[in-house]
Amino acid sequence: MNEEVEVGVSRRALIQRAALGSGALLFGGGLLAGCGGNDIIGGGGGVSDADVLNFALNLEYLEAEYYLIGTQGRRLMTGDIGSNPGAVTGGRQVTFATQAFKDYADEIAADEEAHVQFLRAALGSAAVDRPAINLQESFNTLAQAAGLGTSFDPFANEINFLIGAFIFEDVGVTAYKGASPLISNKTFLEAAAGILAVEAYHAANVRTVLLSQGQESVVQSISDTRDALDGGDDKDQGITRGGRGNIVPTDANGIAFSRSTREVLNIVYGAPNATTGLFYPDGLNGTITS
Repeated sequence: MNEEVEVGVSRRALIQRAALGSGALLFGGGLLAGCGGNDIIGGGGGVSDADVLNFALNLEYLEAEYYLIGTQGRRLMTGDIGSNPGAVTGGRQVTFATQAFKDYADEIAADEEAHVQFLRAALGSAAVDRPAINLQESFNTLAQAAGLGTSFDPFANEINFLIGAFIFEDVGVTAYKGASPLISNKTFLEAAAGILAVEAYHAANVRTVLLSQGQESVVQSISDTRDALDGGDDKDQGITRGGRGNIVPTDANGIAFSRSTREVLNIVYGAPNATTGLFYPDGLNGTITS
């Protein structure tokens, strides 16, 4: 799939394929905070606020690396990845044909790099290093799971790059909402709400562009694969519903969906109850990893 994807498959077939352990990607956002690492206090559910922030930092590393290599041809700066970071494989700068699409991607890249920097500042010496990240074979595995062929290069053109972005953004929104009850420090909770809003803006932007470019089939395939991986509940939607555009995925009450950390990990690792895989070949760093 080196060109724009135009293939759709049935939801039932996707669920069957996803059960084999292939998967989709998360892309969460960061929990911005103005406090230093020494101010992090315990959180609910047996995890600390530092644990939750580091979980988010792992996800931000991935998202920032994806956008930076695609828009600028570079990785995160040395000072933003820790003293013993994992390697990042795959990715290259995208040739954008549409200036507006390039502007959107550049803005998101700047946001995600800033999230990494603020998270590391908030955590101080407690910040985890960047884990190993795979931006090559991971997308090929995802393409097979979604019934979209044997390979997918998100860096081949601007539409493919935005399809890759779609894989990240929706999951980030649900991850933030699901993680909010675990945060006890109200400063962090307010920051998380602010970053959730930023990720929702990103997701709506990407969904709108893909709808305008006629990418309903591929987006639905990816959505169905994510939904099959995270569990039994229906927490994912494509960019159309009932023959109409669907820019804002919500439940029947118009509320954004929530995913637990385990549901997020199922997606980011590409298989239920996995501890490594897909975009994180060696797993996440920190406490919330499995």
